[in-house]
Amino acid sequence: MKTTGNTILITGGGSGIGRGLAEAFHKLGNKVIIAGRRQQVLDETTAANPGMASAVLNIEDAASIRAFAAKLTADFPALNVVINNAGIMRPENLLTQSADVADAEATITTNLLGPIRLTAALLPHFLKQPHATIMTVSSGLAFIPMALTPTYNATKAAIHSYTQALRYQLKSTNVEVIELVPPYVQTELMGSQQAADPRAMPLKDYLTETIEILKTQPNATEILVERVKPLRFSASNGEEKYNAFFQQFNDAMNHPH
Repeated sequence: MKTTGNTILITGGGSGIGRGLAEAFHKLGNKVIIAGRRQQVLDETTAANPGMASAVLNIEDAASIRAFAAKLTADFPALNVVINNAGIMRPENLLTQSADVADAEATITTNLLGPIRLTAALLPHFLKQPHATIMTVSSGLAFIPMALTPTYNATKAAIHSYTQALRYQLKSTNVEVIELVPPYVQTELMGSQQAADPRAMPLKDYLTETIEILKTQPNATEILVERVKPLRFSASNGEEKYNAFFQQFNDAMNHPH
């Protein structure tokens, strides 16, 4: 991916990794549009970054996504990058959950259907651009699930699979497909505790390493910081080692720090 001269849409761009990427790409000389549900958070981010634009998006609503994409491509005809970053992560106790599985459904709608719908809505426009990029944000948990958040893991495994298929189908076009695979990062995805958890990678360090990979490896298809590699490649060590790592990882994440 070329890291400058783009017009970039970032969903979930008002906080966490999304905001960090928005500010990094903004500084590199890209036109950045952040999208999210909360106007106040978007306004705070654009106020801190003069020249950055924002738009409210309800990623859970299919009709809203289509209308949003139509307006955005009309307002920003040079739009050529989308970073599908918006996501929610909720703990689920499968022994006590209610029959309506509301948390699971919301997670699937936001984390999986959201990127699929937005990509579908933007792809015809991207195919007309000289060069375009679709970036999906999965997770180290796509490759080794954290038992505390079963549906979150499932959506991220699905996004990894979808991204591979999308990349293959678009291989002869001008649209490249990149997957960002974050480890456990100090954000407020699971509340304020996560932002201060010493077991999580500091957000600033994650962003620095990620942007460096994008700059120095322009043809990379998966953006893997060193911290996420044990999760990403856990299955390649064989079933016995994978099972042991799965047990150890979940026992560690299950105990409060």
